[in-house]
Amino acid sequence: MQARHSGLAAALLLAMVALIIVGGRVVEPDSPQITVDPVAPEDLPPAGDTGLAEAQDAPPQSDEWADTDMQAQPSLPTIDPERAAPPATAEEPLERIAPRPPLSDLALATPPKPKLSGDWKGTTLFRPFASSAGVVAAQRFSVTVAGIDVVGSDETCHDHGETWNCGQRALGAFRSFLRGLAIVCAIPPEADHGDFTVRCRSGKKDIGEWLVENGWARATAGGPYEDTGKQARQGRKGIYGGAPDTDSVPPVTGSTEMAPPPSGSILDLSGEALPPATPPVDPPAPFQ
Repeated sequence: MQARHSGLAAALLLAMVALIIVGGRVVEPDSPQITVDPVAPEDLPPAGDTGLAEAQDAPPQSDEWADTDMQAQPSLPTIDPERAAPPATAEEPLERIAPRPPLSDLALATPPKPKLSGDWKGTTLFRPFASSAGVVAAQRFSVTVAGIDVVGSDETCHDHGETWNCGQRALGAFRSFLRGLAIVCAIPPEADHGDFTVRCRSGKKDIGEWLVENGWARATAGGPYEDTGKQARQGRKGIYGGAPDTDSVPPVTGSTEMAPPPSGSILDLSGEALPPATPPVDPPAPFQ
């Protein structure tokens, strides 16, 4: 039984090998047969001969061959000089024309900011103290604002038969304007003290102009603030207006007598019997 199985397996193996061989011949394409003729011994070059000598003894290549090689190369494109060259300019000089107008007003440059004149260059005064509307003192300087007639702090004004203290009102308004500010006055830089009547400013505001336009000073005749003073007079501002309305101010109430001076001791030395002390109260019992 085992011999029969072994023979059957051998037969199957031989059949598979035969099929593989036959299939390879069928799949392989028909290729042309290449035959090589044998070389005779006498046709072989002698030993050590590599052909360099023949190459060195060969005549140089003629120019005809070189021309032929050059002609074989592709030719480069030609450039028209009339198109590539810059246009010919006339001998006349160039003329500059005016630029075109702007497309809109947004492209226009803003005008420069006005600069302060040379009169504004001076000395900075810190923490000025005003004694009248237009008169300040600071740093060993006493300055009166130029171009105005100062309204004294004790001056009074009349309006329809009523008198009111316009000088104090002007001084209060001027002190409110200067509160916490430094001013610059046209004091010569070489001066370190003295009295001066010059123009002053606070920031970019002319102090003399502010006093006149609000009616807290009179403009001098022919001065720089004459027109401003006329407008303040027409508008009844400051000293040109009426007396301030004090009806809304509440009257003073309470006793006007002076309070007794405080005692220097906390002990009662009058000799009177003190009221009995209040007995202490026991705290409530805690909640159970």
